[in-house]
Order: sequence, then C-alpha cells, then structure tokens
Amino acid sequence: MWKEVNPEQWEGNVFYKIGKEWMLISAEHEERVNAMTASWGGMGILWNKPVVFIFVRPQRFTKTLIDASSHFALTFYDEHQREMLAYMGKASGRDEDKIAYANLTVIKDHAPYFAEAKEAMICRKLFAQELDPEGFQDAMLDQKNYPDKDYHILYVGEIEKVLLHEQ
Repeated sequence: MWKEVNPEQWEGNVFYKIGKEWMLISAEHEERVNAMTASWGGMGILWNKPVVFIFVRPQRFTKTLIDASSHFALTFYDEHQREMLAYMGKASGRDEDKIAYANLTVIKDHAPYFAEAKEAMICRKLFAQELDPEGFQDAMLDQKNYPDKDYHILYVGEIEKVLLHEQ
C-alpha cells in the first residue's frame, strides 16, 4: 500500500539517500520501461517549485526514454536491495530486460516506478541540458569525471508526487 505525501513532508536526507543508498531513475516511452541506478543528484526549490535534479550520461538507454517522455520517476530502496541496484547500474536495458531479471514489479503513474521501492517520486520534466565543459571552474573535475568527454545531461523535474510504501 502506498501513501501519498507532499514533497515538503518527505523526511529523507538527500545526501544519504542519493549519495550512499543510491536510487533508480526510471522512464517509459511506447510501452518500453527502463531504469538505471544513480548516485548523483539533488532536490530543492527552483522556479518556485519542489524539484529534483538528476544527471544521466548520453549513452544510457534511460536517457532515450526520459527525452521522449514528459515524466520520470525516482525510487529509493532498503539496504537489502543493494545487489539489485548494482546490477541495474551495470546492465543495459537496451540489450536485455533487466527489470524482469531484477524481479522488479512495474507500477505506472505518469512514469513507471517499482512496487519493491520504499519511496517513489513522480517528476514532470522541466529542463534538460548537456553539461558544458566550459562551465567547469576546476579543470580537475572535468578531467577526473569526463575522460571520454561524455558529459552528463542535467534534468530538472518538478516533484508532482511523493509516495511512501507502508508496510
């Protein structure tokens, strides 16, 4: 059973949830659902709206679905799901049905999310832009994180729904 709360009521620590626990970013286009693990991103207020910002490399299949869709979802998991999160970050949904392999159950609500999550956020895409290497104030960040020059796409999404999985 899921309980909807306002974004302001979500009690997650963004630094811990995203940076340490990780999350799945999921999207759908033409009945094709995919998700990828992410450990970069954040949340806050932008344009007077509660937002998330996520980063997706151009070669990721999930990017194709996010670009073709108006919404995406973020889902968060308990520590016992770490192996699944690691797999979802390594395998390509372009080549295999990694959602089925990971035993995830898709729920659709503007964007796909998963029944196995403890928390989900449904987000409406507001903005997308490739990171510009000219913007780096510290050249070492560019060199360290982008040796192949495959700069992330920054997406900003309005948090339309926060869902908590009640046990």
